[in-house]
Amino acid sequence: MAEVARRPIALVTAAVLLLEAPGIVAINAVMARFLEIQSMSLDGMDPDAMVAGTWGLGIGSGVALLLCGLVALLAGLRDRRPGRFGRGLLIGCAVVHGILGAVAVGLIGWGAFAFLMAVVGLVVLTLVAYGKDGANDGGKADGEGSGADADAPDGVPSPA
Repeated sequence: MAEVARRPIALVTAAVLLLEAPGIVAINAVMARFLEIQSMSLDGMDPDAMVAGTWGLGIGSGVALLLCGLVALLAGLRDRRPGRFGRGLLIGCAVVHGILGAVAVGLIGWGAFAFLMAVVGLVVLTLVAYGKDGANDGGKADGEGSGADADAPDGVPSPA
């Protein structure tokens, strides 16, 4: 992938994730309000516990999306691949969006599915764009460049 496209991809991914975070919190706030107004129990469960759980899920999801957005933003600003923790966070974000997309197509519709798959595509594209050869590190992946093939030109495989 062209190195020129890395930054815009990561920055767009960051913008989408950072805008999605308050949206998820708002959706959970609406659901918590509905639960509070209805004040119904589900199989004997305390309605206040359901409201608190909905708020907790909303805030936790929002914080996770903010962290993922910050990882993508830092990758775009620094033009370097995220660290191990950041990559794991982005992979988890892509997996969760994929699962939510599969559920959303049946419950909400194809529009929600398309949005969630677009987010999955952006996150995966960010991860692929900053693959093994991150920018600003000489084209070497973590732990590479200190062996017999350190003098080999880029793209030339080392002898077996």
